[in-house]
Amino acid sequence: MTLAAARFDELPGWAESDARKGLEAFRRSCEEIQENVADSPLGGIGYAGTVADWGTACRQAAALQSADPQTARAFFESAFVPYRLSHASPDGLFTGYFEPELRGSRTRHGPYQTPLYGLPPDFMTGPMGGGMMMALMMRFVPYPARAEIVRDGIAAPPLFYVDDPIDAFFLQVQGSGRIGLDDGTVVRAAYAGQNGWPYTPIGAVLLERGELTREEISLQSIRGWLQAHPDEAEAVMDANESYVFFSEQPIGDPTLGALGAEGVPLTPGASLAVDRSVHALGVPVWLEGSAPDADPLQPDRTFHSLLVMQDTGGAIKGVVRGDVYWGYGADAQSIAGRMKHPGRLTVLLPRAVATRLGPRAQFPVPR
Repeated sequence: MTLAAARFDELPGWAESDARKGLEAFRRSCEEIQENVADSPLGGIGYAGTVADWGTACRQAAALQSADPQTARAFFESAFVPYRLSHASPDGLFTGYFEPELRGSRTRHGPYQTPLYGLPPDFMTGPMGGGMMMALMMRFVPYPARAEIVRDGIAAPPLFYVDDPIDAFFLQVQGSGRIGLDDGTVVRAAYAGQNGWPYTPIGAVLLERGELTREEISLQSIRGWLQAHPDEAEAVMDANESYVFFSEQPIGDPTLGALGAEGVPLTPGASLAVDRSVHALGVPVWLEGSAPDADPLQPDRTFHSLLVMQDTGGAIKGVVRGDVYWGYGADAQSIAGRMKHPGRLTVLLPRAVATRLGPRAQFPVPR
């Protein structure tokens, strides 16, 4: 992986950007970063330095509790140096995710028949981060694959029962969601763990079967196919052996999402999920790309924006690869479900880190 220093005036769209949401997201990340020991590496393959390297920028960000777009941009220009990322090619792939809204109940009755499980009591994290349990002869093995859990259940507490198995499936893909309960309350089902099996995108399954073309694949088209083929839907969903366990959380600030992998609430349009084996969470980035309009009849729009790496995902692998969090609601679902666009990333690194890296640096990327 190559990092090449650049100037802010070389970043397309930077001078006109509104960096306020990115600044808000960065302040939240700083609270998490500063909880760690000063000489702790920030993470990933090591290009982002240590916690101490981020102290000055975090203190300056904390002092800007309210800022106009120009002030927010000036903060990043003074505290950071932009580095363009490339690995084989500077262009990568960017998709979107959102927080779905489901209908549910705390008890199984009527239409509420599909359980959402909490963590099994014997849940342990395996070598690759997936859920493991201890089997006979002191071996660690994954929990059952999705098909078996759906068919036979699992020794885990059912948190909720929802009224649509397809909605439950997409909730697992997105990682968290809001549950409107039949008693009138709204709570959040947040990612708590995973069964240890690999994630398989069922869009690829439908493509291989010839049910959808590559150009047609989107969340909306996949959902439409599942709804139109009820006799085949469960088998297609079972092709994804991954199964997610949840925890119940209050909604809190309704404008923010669930806690991401960094441990801070996600900011719509300003939080990015990345490959954590490569990147350090909490690092601001400039994304040059495009995104769908909320109206499917409108053309794609330019999306040049400041985001912060705050989350990860099973399908997010690679150097120039990211998943933009769009929030919740119909517009967020429309954008996220259709986003699959090329783009380029520029990471913003504190000046203390940039001094060590110099104008150009290379880092080996794990396979």
